[in-house]
Amino acid sequence: MRYIGLDLGSRTCGIALSDALGMMAHAYKTIRFEEDDYDTALDLVIKEVKENDVEKIVLGYPKHMNGSVGIRGQLSEQFAEALREELNMEVVLWDERLTTVASERILIEGKVRRENRKKYIDQLAAVNILQGYLDSLKVR
Repeated sequence: MRYIGLDLGSRTCGIALSDALGMMAHAYKTIRFEEDDYDTALDLVIKEVKENDVEKIVLGYPKHMNGSVGIRGQLSEQFAEALREELNMEVVLWDERLTTVASERILIEGKVRRENRKKYIDQLAAVNILQGYLDSLKVR
């Protein structure tokens, strides 16, 4: 089963794909769109899902540290629902707390220059989201 992981932001969406066995996530690309233009983001994500024969979508679900859902989380819920309607496919909302922080730390430890980190941060966050989900399947 092939999975796609998404880290949706206000202007970018980091994308990760699983291997064909659905065991490992790897960075794929970052798509860019005008600020808060989620209709364009939706179209671009749908294109990637179709081109990569994805069977399940794992979308980062930003929550506050206390577990409550704010505006960004509500936007993710709406985006997930739009994906479900357009693709008739399962979309899993996956808690993404601290994925960007962890991704930034990995890039710093890898000695990636500050000006180059922006190129990779969204993809790496998507990898962390997707890999967290894939690892949870192994535990069950």
